Amino acid sequence: MSFDFFYKYRRGLIALFVLLTIGSAFLLPQVKFNFSFEQFFPQGDKDLEFFQNFVNEFETDDNFLLIALEHEDGVFDSTFLENVRAFSLECKALEEVRSVQALPLFRYPVMTPFGPNSVAALHWDDEERLLQDSIRLMSDERVRFNLLNKDGTATAVVLKTIDGMQIEASKSFMKAINSALEKHELDQYYMLGRAYFQTELSAMQFREIMVSTIISGFLISLIMIVLYKKPWSIFVALSSIGVGLVLFLGLLTLLDRELTIMAALYPVLMLIVGTSDVVHIMTKYFDELKKGFQRKAAILTTIKQIGLATLLTSLTTAAGFATLLSSRIGPIRDFGVNSAIGVVLAFIVVILFTCPMLTLFSKSQLVPEDVSKDKWPGWMLQFYEWTNRNRREVFIAFMAFLVLSAWGISMIHTNYAIEENLPRGQKITEDFQYFENEFAGFRPLEIAVFIGEDYEVYDYEVLRSIHELQEYILSKEEIQTAFSLSTLVKSINQMNNSNRSEAYVFPEREAYPKVRRLMNRTKMSGLDLLISKDRRKTRISSKIKDIGSENIGVLGDDIDGWIAANIDSSVVQFKQTGTGIILDKNSEFVRESLLSGLGIALLIVSVLMGLLFRRFKVLLLALIPNIIPLLFAAALLGYFNVALEAGISIVFAIIFGIAVDDTIHFLSKYKLAMDELKDREAALLVSYKEAGKAIVFTSIILFFGFLVLLFSSHPPSVTIGALISVTLLSALIADLTILPVLIRFFKI
Repeated sequence: MSFDFFYKYRRGLIALFVLLTIGSAFLLPQVKFNFSFEQFFPQGDKDLEFFQNFVNEFETDDNFLLIALEHEDGVFDSTFLENVRAFSLECKALEEVRSVQALPLFRYPVMTPFGPNSVAALHWDDEERLLQDSIRLMSDERVRFNLLNKDGTATAVVLKTIDGMQIEASKSFMKAINSALEKHELDQYYMLGRAYFQTELSAMQFREIMVSTIISGFLISLIMIVLYKKPWSIFVALSSIGVGLVLFLGLLTLLDRELTIMAALYPVLMLIVGTSDVVHIMTKYFDELKKGFQRKAAILTTIKQIGLATLLTSLTTAAGFATLLSSRIGPIRDFGVNSAIGVVLAFIVVILFTCPMLTLFSKSQLVPEDVSKDKWPGWMLQFYEWTNRNRREVFIAFMAFLVLSAWGISMIHTNYAIEENLPRGQKITEDFQYFENEFAGFRPLEIAVFIGEDYEVYDYEVLRSIHELQEYILSKEEIQTAFSLSTLVKSINQMNNSNRSEAYVFPEREAYPKVRRLMNRTKMSGLDLLISKDRRKTRISSKIKDIGSENIGVLGDDIDGWIAANIDSSVVQFKQTGTGIILDKNSEFVRESLLSGLGIALLIVSVLMGLLFRRFKVLLLALIPNIIPLLFAAALLGYFNVALEAGISIVFAIIFGIAVDDTIHFLSKYKLAMDELKDREAALLVSYKEAGKAIVFTSIILFFGFLVLLFSSHPPSVTIGALISVTLLSALIADLTILPVLIRFFKI
């Protein structure tokens, strides 16, 4: 279909896009946000499969809500304890809650003439007994760092919730919890858990999208005013960019695609990609108008020369994002697919909406009258001459850059911590830090226990092995609480010895038979969550401090080494699992998926460039400058000690996908100029003057556009924004320095 058709029906195309934009705007309130740790589980991993089977037999390890209630004068205050008790009982009545642990509800098992029973651990109606109770509880390992902080100034209410709570249920649940806290006048509190994370982080996603959209929109508006000056030019540019963003978000809603933790990148990405396409099209169109061509001829030339290059850049950018499909992590794959859709949509908008819009206005309405002040040709001429005179220096600088990059890359690590992914200056981060400092922390560590064929779950040898391992892991500074059958055995031994504090120990073999008989008679809370239905498996549940994934891996290896040296595997076998360990597995796969993804991207881009230029040398020239920003980004990670984790890994897909655009525009113009002028230096000069101007414009827009992410409260987004901004400048420098030098050297 010829462009005459589009020109003839340009008003109809504009009307169609206006209607689609209005329809998409009505869909925006239906945009869905979601967050859960399961999203970040690496699919296809054998340890994940084991964990899922473990969860099916026991329970998930993130089905809890921790609520720390602070009382500066000490929690052993009768009025405060009564309020905590009333709050805990109200929480227990909520349909989302399966069980409640709280200091006022804590009970000691005791032996009575009628059999095993329990008594309250606290007597807050008697000050003297309450003081004795406080001394005892402060030294009880079942309570310390679990229900009490080390100073006794805060107590935690531990709510076990239903498994797999989703975001809407979490919001409703947290509303009820906050209402109960207010009702019982508990205003100094900190929270941690799945429902709290989902509620707060989904709210953060919405805030981030709004902030990034507003700031990006303001920045791009300012840039357009500086670039084009004429009101109608600015109107066309901004309306095109806005239409692309609204259509993109509307399409995601229509496709029922949920926005995850990286959703804040979408507005920035769409505004910037859309701006880049618009600038290239409008710059060329204005140049044609300045040459005296009529609107129809000018837009036809623009589409033939720049439209094809823009199509290729859109496909290569989409291919860069599509490489994220190689990731094992769902949100990363979704981000890649959604971004690829957005890039293609931005191209469609610029061809079918922006181009028709431009033809509605005259040259005088779009192009500033005084073109004599345009200093860009002179600047580009100076840059052309500088690279021509300093070829050797450019090559030496390139080699030095490679050496420095290799050094930085050698320092890359994957020791990320959960706190590094939490929003800065927000209560959720303050709460996380509070539990890290005052209680046992957040990260679950589960140890699955497999009982040997010749043994049963309550056999002394089995429980003794569990006890020894539990004592070993509790000797680690990073682990302060643990719960297992060993905990129950010690509790019953204490019960069998008049509930004396010193009797809370694992019994010797000769005393164990009596303890075992009592275990069969005693109904203990949580026993069903410790022993599998076939009674061949049990567990040790603990929490570990957020010390970084690599450090946790070292600690895990140490525990495995101790097990191998001290535990008889014919009695029991142990395997570490849990949400934290599964998430840490991502660090093992991030390098693998990153390299494979970039390899696929290089292949796709090679094919596309091969179809365009049909020369192997040109293909190599196109790839070399675009390796520079990738190496630069990786080196910065090493130099600034930034952990390479799943979220940060998307930087490389974004950089490669966008950086290659400028190279394509420069080489496309060079190819057209060579076909016409048949002279290398003349063609290079034309490429600098025409393509160079648009490349510099778009690079400046990209630089400041991604810097918008510095306003984010989400640390990975800040890192992503800073990395992309700086490295895209390196891509611009590479395209205007090393690329022309290589063209001259290889005599393309």
